[in-house]
Amino acid sequence: MPKSPSHAVVILAYDGLCTFEYGCAVEVFALPRPEFGSRWYRCAIAAVEPGPLRGTGGVVVQPDGGLELLDHAGTIVVPGWRGPAGAMPAPLIAALRRAHARVARLVAICAGAFVLAEAGLLAGRRATTHWHFTDRLAAFPGVQVAADVLYVDAGSILTSAGSAAGLDLCLHVVRMDFGAQVANTVARRMVVHAHRDGGQAQFVQRPVPKHAGTKLGLLFDRVRESLGAAWTVERMAHEAGLSVRSLHRHVRAATGHAPGAWLVAERLAEARTMLEETRRPVDEIARLVGFGSAPALRSHFRSLVGVTPTAYRRSFTAHPAGLPLR
Repeated sequence: MPKSPSHAVVILAYDGLCTFEYGCAVEVFALPRPEFGSRWYRCAIAAVEPGPLRGTGGVVVQPDGGLELLDHAGTIVVPGWRGPAGAMPAPLIAALRRAHARVARLVAICAGAFVLAEAGLLAGRRATTHWHFTDRLAAFPGVQVAADVLYVDAGSILTSAGSAAGLDLCLHVVRMDFGAQVANTVARRMVVHAHRDGGQAQFVQRPVPKHAGTKLGLLFDRVRESLGAAWTVERMAHEAGLSVRSLHRHVRAATGHAPGAWLVAERLAEARTMLEETRRPVDEIARLVGFGSAPALRSHFRSLVGVTPTAYRRSFTAHPAGLPLR
């Protein structure tokens, strides 16, 4: 990916448009990015229905065409929907089924997952949506709902939780198509986190107390700057000026993970970046990110990513945007 020199992305627009979700897709895929050359996405807006397409906040969208645009798209984005029970036009359902049959990539943000579910495209697949609607999504036959993640990549069909998780999913698509360097550049332009893994918790169940927020932020920065160091839970607690019990409570509230699991996730994220962007040997990467040995890195990688580090690197060996590995 992209399969052609300028990969075609079509974003759906409909009356009652969710403007934030729509804006996420437009910001990532529709903005001109000449710094990446001619291989960047070509983007068009497809009207789901005739008439004025009004969005939240008084926005009116002028589309480039109708549902016929879906027949030539490599990626189709469904930016939210008019709620889980919102009417879904039969022509839209038919167009999405045709696109899926020819292996177009379908990307649904928030309630957009319900459109794919109504089309029968989520049966037998993992999917997610906003946590408020996961029970309703689970009512569709065969949908394997991941209720507490930011997004799910199920191959040709990808779904995300609500609002900002749509940005995470769109950046994930860029990362898969062009590699981490390009995705990081796009994220920097938007002033957002370059990579939040899809398995991260959707929402914070308890707010982090203000007195602990700064301590946690400084701790997270120190750990990320020296992932190869011997970071025990006790050392993290000492660095943050917290008891071990308090550290567990605050880190879980802030990230959805226990401190040890958060550390593993950070080390894996850095390992993935090194595998994508460098030619460093796997054993060296394992040492630099703090896993100590290649077998330990492979074990964590298989468990949480689903493939070996070598197989993961192989999928990023050829960078479509022409950016060389360091």
